[in-house]
Amino acid sequence: MRLLLVEDDRALGQGIRVALNAEGYTLDWLQDGVNALHALRSENFDLLLLDLGLPRLDGLALLQQLRGEQHNLPVLILTARDGTAERIAGLDAGADDYLVKPFDVDELKARVRALLRRSQGRAQPLLEHAGVSLDPATQQVNFQGVEVIVTPMEYQLLHQLMIRPGKVVTRERLSQALYGWQDRVESNTLEVLIHNLRKKLFSELIRTVRGVGYAVELKP
Repeated sequence: MRLLLVEDDRALGQGIRVALNAEGYTLDWLQDGVNALHALRSENFDLLLLDLGLPRLDGLALLQQLRGEQHNLPVLILTARDGTAERIAGLDAGADDYLVKPFDVDELKARVRALLRRSQGRAQPLLEHAGVSLDPATQQVNFQGVEVIVTPMEYQLLHQLMIRPGKVVTRERLSQALYGWQDRVESNTLEVLIHNLRKKLFSELIRTVRGVGYAVELKP
């Protein structure tokens, strides 16, 4: 899953990036509202973590513009503004959740998981399909009740496919979900990851749609 963090506090931003990268998320980090709005208009993200006190364009104004453009990306506000009025303003502007600084990293992770789950229309955290189960909280994958060891990249790719069973996910969408701006991507990386997942699970689980992308089959 690809997240965008917009936070101008360098120490806090670096701490959040380390914590969420360790959870397997692809996280891009910007430090002002103008660049963030441009990125949100031009690229795909699964979740926005948004500070309010930003240079160039305030976080609340950014959020209002985003919602005014019918952008339904889930938004978690991270801010030191802990007054009731500020929280109400953020939620009324279109935020999905609100976390006041300083916050516990484990709570941040839990709220991110909950928002992502809600945005995918799921009440339960566990993803299950064709004997394969995936737990976003632990990043554990099981096949027919037996744990399967996967790399963080394999996990993220499988997660992207399993939240859309039967639907083709384009190569571009998968690449954006797996890699941030700072990552160097080899041309055959997706093919290698798909090959490894088929080998560790079963070959019929993932279907190649030539020239488009990949899909988890509805029927094993």
